[in-house]
Amino acid sequence: MAKGLQGCCWTMLLLLCAIQELGAWAMHTATESPGLGQPGDPTLLASGRVKRGWVWNQFFVVEEYTGTEPLYVGKIHSDSDEGDGSIKYTISGEGAGTIFLIDEITGDIHATERLDREQKTFYTLRAQARDRQTDQLLEPESEFIIKVQDINDSEPRFLEGPYIGSVAELSPIGTSVMQVMASDADDPTYGSSARIVYSVLEGEQHFTVDSKTGVIRTAVADLDRETQDRYEVVIRATDMAGQLGGLSGSTTVTIVVTDVNDNPPRFPQKMYQFSIIETAPVGTAIGRVKAEDSDVGENTDMTYQMKDEEGVEMFKVTTDSNTQEAVITVQKPLDYESKKVHTVVVEALNKFVDPRFVDLGTFRDQTIVRVSVLDVDEPPEFWPPSNTMEVQEDAHIGSIVGVVTALDPDTANHPVRYAIDRSTDTERIFDIDANTGAIVTGKVLDRETAGWHNITVLAMEADNHSQVSRASLRIRILDVNDNPPELATPYEAAVCEDAKPGQLIQTISVVDRDEPQGGHRFYFTLAPEATNNHHFSLLDVKDNTAAVHTQRVGFNRQEQDVYLLPILVVDSGPPALSSTGTLTIRVCGCDSTGAIQSCNSTAYAMSATLSPGALIALLVCVLILIVLVLLILTLKRHHKSHLTSEDDEDMRDNVIKYNDEGGGEQDTEAYDMSALRSLYDFSEIKGGDGGGGPGEGGNPASERHALPQWVQSPDLDFSVFRDYICRKVEQADEDLSVPPYDSFQTYAFEGSDSPVPSLSSINTWSSGSEQDFSYLGGWGPRFRQLAALYAGRRGEEDSEES
Repeated sequence: MAKGLQGCCWTMLLLLCAIQELGAWAMHTATESPGLGQPGDPTLLASGRVKRGWVWNQFFVVEEYTGTEPLYVGKIHSDSDEGDGSIKYTISGEGAGTIFLIDEITGDIHATERLDREQKTFYTLRAQARDRQTDQLLEPESEFIIKVQDINDSEPRFLEGPYIGSVAELSPIGTSVMQVMASDADDPTYGSSARIVYSVLEGEQHFTVDSKTGVIRTAVADLDRETQDRYEVVIRATDMAGQLGGLSGSTTVTIVVTDVNDNPPRFPQKMYQFSIIETAPVGTAIGRVKAEDSDVGENTDMTYQMKDEEGVEMFKVTTDSNTQEAVITVQKPLDYESKKVHTVVVEALNKFVDPRFVDLGTFRDQTIVRVSVLDVDEPPEFWPPSNTMEVQEDAHIGSIVGVVTALDPDTANHPVRYAIDRSTDTERIFDIDANTGAIVTGKVLDRETAGWHNITVLAMEADNHSQVSRASLRIRILDVNDNPPELATPYEAAVCEDAKPGQLIQTISVVDRDEPQGGHRFYFTLAPEATNNHHFSLLDVKDNTAAVHTQRVGFNRQEQDVYLLPILVVDSGPPALSSTGTLTIRVCGCDSTGAIQSCNSTAYAMSATLSPGALIALLVCVLILIVLVLLILTLKRHHKSHLTSEDDEDMRDNVIKYNDEGGGEQDTEAYDMSALRSLYDFSEIKGGDGGGGPGEGGNPASERHALPQWVQSPDLDFSVFRDYICRKVEQADEDLSVPPYDSFQTYAFEGSDSPVPSLSSINTWSSGSEQDFSYLGGWGPRFRQLAALYAGRRGEEDSEES
């Protein structure tokens, strides 16, 4: 407030409908100068101090007013108001003019709408006092608040539902399940409208709830999931601390009882019966049994096992992880004739056991499984199952190798017939007696050709050949001494002419196709026909080899260059067999070191004496000679082809083609006219023809100039050309390397409309032999030299004729 200008203050009367006291507060704001109060002003106390007014900046209004008339809120009043209506009261701010209306004259404020504290708890407004005439502010604008007073009009609500909790079965009393919470929209700071307590409406036999916290707990200790696996519990929340007249709300809580492993597995039956044929292979499933478990989840997982020795030996039990069933399978071949019924004990036990419930009993159960073996018609069985036999290779045809035996395992014991699978014995080396199973030889045996034979024997019922059994039989051919020993190779040895007595020439070894059990033992000696031999001796080394030595001093290959030494070899039998082999000994010339230089046999001497280096040098020389021969042949072929090309000169090689007119008579270098003239030299033709005399043959110039005047003669002979062509044809026929030569010529006709007559002598066919070339002079300077040439020739011909 400005100094010295403010002399009054707001005075407001706060009215609270039937709830607050009615009173009037006068508000006076003193100026900072102590002399602002006027004498006689009732606001001034005797002591001179300014009287303080009440704080008036809060009004209260009750929510949810249901009356028909506007609800009176309060009154604002200025000390300067004398009641004459000169002051106008106005308000502005939240809800001014809509929710709250003010009487401009009296300052009374009314609420025209129903208020809800839960939506808005207070409103802020500003009050003004203006001069009605000038509309000037008489008091500074002042702010005040209208608070909405709460009543218990909102019930508690469970906002987080639906609620689902869980608790393990057999949990002790007081086990916490879950917590529920309700909220109340009423003012928690005013009265007990928002004070909530919890209680159980339904399900109190099994669960309780803490009245203040809303925690739900178990009320009993024997909750059994197998009896009831879920409970619907209704929880109520009441405000006003549960007093009479309070509002309440409820919710349903679903409590699921979870499983614990408190139930052992139990077989529904104490005995199960199955049947299976005796020929069922190992691993065949016989049947399935299952133990029931009231628990769920992993508490129902179980394993099965055999509990007796017979069951463990004959059968196997496994657990199907998907169905928790016991699968019983065959573990050992069954035999109806041996045992028709098998009784085994199968035990089921839980895989996961809760130690808290061990005192409830053993978590396992047993049942009896009876397996009946069904009889089937089985094929015969070989007995004993031996699959190896032996026979001597010199056994006669029809000799017994051995006997196989097969029996019908069925009770009927049908007779058995035998046969050999001929796909395993295509050569029919063995036969079998169909009734007794005796295997005999069908052909002569030879161990050296085949030492083992593998055959398949068939056994079948006599009246049912579809019941067949097969057995593989190996027959070993035992060796007998039926092959004599032989020299390992056709031995050849060499002895020097100057050899000394006792010199080793050759070591002999032998081979024998037989394989005696005690090993080979061979004996060597000279054959009887070599008893008179005084040149060489044979020594048995006792290790199945023998050594040949010289017995005399020196040999002369001029007298005898080859010695044949027969050697007799005998094995140890039985029976002892022998053979005679021949050792060829050649007499050779040797150097001082004993190296063989030459023998009568060139090939043998070269192979025995030539060193690798000499052989390489010899091969190089041979290669050089081959290269030289090929080079000479190539050169000769090239020279022959050159000569042939010269002989094959064709007539068309003498035709000179040119289309250049030249440079006139001044051009003397364009062509060599003497070369052109020489082409018309047919002296050889005339000489060959026999025409003319020596004078004609000695004057080639006259012949050369007379050719252009050549005319067709009745006795003209073309034999020269014919002979030439025939000669060329013969040459082509004789030389096969020359391809056929095409001598066909094509001549183009230059046309008949040329302004210049032809210069060729070929067309000079007239009855007369003379032709006038004087017209060449009229062709211009370019043909002047040609005209002079023929004019000169014409003059020479005239002089000759004269």
